[in-house]
This record gives sequence, structure tokens and C-alpha cells, in this order.
Amino acid sequence: MARQVIGALFMVIAAVVAIHAILEPLFFAPSAAQPYSPLWDIINPFMALAVVAGAVMSFLRKRAVDEEGGVTWDRLAASVLFYGFVFVGILFFWNWFNILGPGLNAANTDASAVVWIAIDATLPILAGSLGMRIFKGTGG
Repeated sequence: MARQVIGALFMVIAAVVAIHAILEPLFFAPSAAQPYSPLWDIINPFMALAVVAGAVMSFLRKRAVDEEGGVTWDRLAASVLFYGFVFVGILFFWNWFNILGPGLNAANTDASAVVWIAIDATLPILAGSLGMRIFKGTGG
């Protein structure tokens, strides 16, 4: 039961990020003073949780699959999921820390916006995929 709740939480976070990223331009007009929707301030901590928990859970799955040895689709999937979470985690925390404390990185607003687009497109795929596996009880 706990696994299904965790899997469902991953899928909800994935859906919220994807839906908000797609619909944000319809209801929010960015400005120099407010370049992103204030809803991201609520969503970002949940994204951080998904990134950290996803990296840990996918690492545990990758380690278990690696111990079995051989080249299999399951091993490839576990590796892609783990390294995907690591990649998105690096980008996410780099950008998020810049929002929390402006001036922490040297990127300009345009570069930061492109990185957010990559995060908002990739995290739902990773979190949704891991959530489905956990919910079904087939890994994670």
C-alpha cells in the first residue's frame, strides 16, 4: 500500500509540473519584475523532493539490476532513469538555488529560462515513469 502511495505521488508531481508548464503561458504574462508564475514557488519544493527521492530510488533499482549482470532492457531502463534523475537534479538545483538567492550563478535570465524548459519537460517523464513502476510494484 505504501508503495502505491509513493508511486501515485510521483505521478501527481509529474502531472502537475507538465500541466502547469504547458498551461502557464495561457494565464501568466511574464515581466522583468516577475519572470515566472508564482505557482512555481509552490511546485518547486515538490519537484526538489521528486528529484532527490527519484535519484535515490532509481539508484537502488539500478544497483539491484546491475548485480544480476548481463545486458538487459531492464538494466538499460534502470540506468537511463537513474542518470536522467541525476542530470535533471543538477540542472534543477543549479537553477532553483539561483531563484532562492539571486546571483548565485553566472547565467543570465535567458539561459536560466531555457534550463527551466528542459527541466519542466524532462522531470515529468522521469517522475511519471518511476511512479508507474513503483505503483505497479515492478521496480523503484
